[in-house]
Formats: sequence, C-alpha cells, structure tokens
Amino acid sequence: MRIPRIFTDQPLASQRQILLESEASHHLSLVLRLQSGAELKLFNGAGEEYAGILVQPNKKHASVDIVELLRTEPDPSLRIHLIIGISRGERMDFALQKAVELGVNSIQPIFTERCVVKLTEKRLTHRMDHWRRVIVNACEQSGRCRIPELRDAEKYATALTKKRQGDALLLDHRSQQTLLDLPQPDGSVTLLVGPEGGLSEDERALAKQQGFMPIKLGPRVLRTETAPLAAIAAIQAMWGDFR
Repeated sequence: MRIPRIFTDQPLASQRQILLESEASHHLSLVLRLQSGAELKLFNGAGEEYAGILVQPNKKHASVDIVELLRTEPDPSLRIHLIIGISRGERMDFALQKAVELGVNSIQPIFTERCVVKLTEKRLTHRMDHWRRVIVNACEQSGRCRIPELRDAEKYATALTKKRQGDALLLDHRSQQTLLDLPQPDGSVTLLVGPEGGLSEDERALAKQQGFMPIKLGPRVLRTETAPLAAIAAIQAMWGDFR
C-alpha cells in the first residue's frame, strides 16, 4: 500500500508530535481508515518531507509522531508561472491539478472578455479556497514538497501590466513560431493561456504590447484545459526538469 502524503500548515521537525488539521484527520480516519502505527509522509510547503507514524486516529485531530527528515526538494531548474483564463468548474480544476503535477510554480487566474464564468465577490472567495485545495491535493499526490503560489484572480489587463521575470509566452494557434524557435529562457517563463473561446483580438494585441511572444503548439487548436498542460510539458522537456 502506498504511504499517504499529508499537507499540514504546522512547523515540522524530527522527534516531535503534532495534531493534524481536521480535514487531514478526517481523511486518514474515516476515508483511508488507518489505524495506530500507520506510516505517513508529511510536508508543509517549505520544501521538506518527513516520515511520520499515526499515533491516535481521530476524525477531528489525529496525532502523529514525526520520526525523521526524508528529503529536501531542490529548487526548480526553471520556474514556470501560469496565467490562465478562468473556465468552468471541472475544466479549471483539471487544468490546475495537472499544471501542479507538471511542475508549475505559480498560477494567476484571470477574467477575460470571453470568460463564461461570472463570480460575485463571495463566490470568488469560495472558488479561490477550492482551487487552493485542488493545488494542495495535487502536491500530496505528485510528491511535491513546495506548494505553488495561487495569486488572486484579477482582470486581464491588470495581470498583464504587472512586472514579470523571465520570458513571456502567449499560446496562440495563429502564430507561426513554436517553442523550437525560441532561445533557452534564463531561469523563468510566464505562460499565458485564454479561457474557452480563447482571447479576443484586442487581448492578444495587449499581450504582444506587454512583451508576450505568441507561439503555437503544432497544427491543432487545443482546448483551454489541454493547452497549458501540453505547453508546460514541452517547456519542461526542452528546458526544465524533464531532461
């Protein structure tokens, strides 16, 4: 049986005991039905992973003995920042989950002209909380020890005019350039992907004015949840940690 990986907000150190948060405790006790003595792996987003032993299962606050440091996750060879148009529920969840698995370092949701999702301030707060859980769960599953940053959702123009580091790429199937036409980036890449229906002509023009280089991924038009994943995988294979 695979050893469960659990995220906690608490400081971690060998030879101490902690009480896990209610969500993690519920998952271990009632979903996985683990008993005392079960092995766990713990991380808190700081880059380290620890071995733990479940001492007392409890659906509200399970207690865990931290045994030892297992590993420290190295810094990424290439930092990838994803700016993505907000799409409908499961499509957005899928894109975020798989982007985390592929190694993205930060995510910026944006509202665009063709964004079909309309959110009140209250609903946006709930949605952001949901996306954070999706990201944490993806880290638990994929073995990542650092949690990618989820930046506050913003309007398209606001997000694009903020200072960026590294190369800026715009996914656009109309472009004649591909990743193979670009030089190797210096440490970081920003990737811009539109929502369902894509970006408008004015939005593409603004992106180019802000220094985004249009690139295409082959001859096909990809869906909004497919395009960023294909691009991130290709970027990792060419310049990142897939090598």
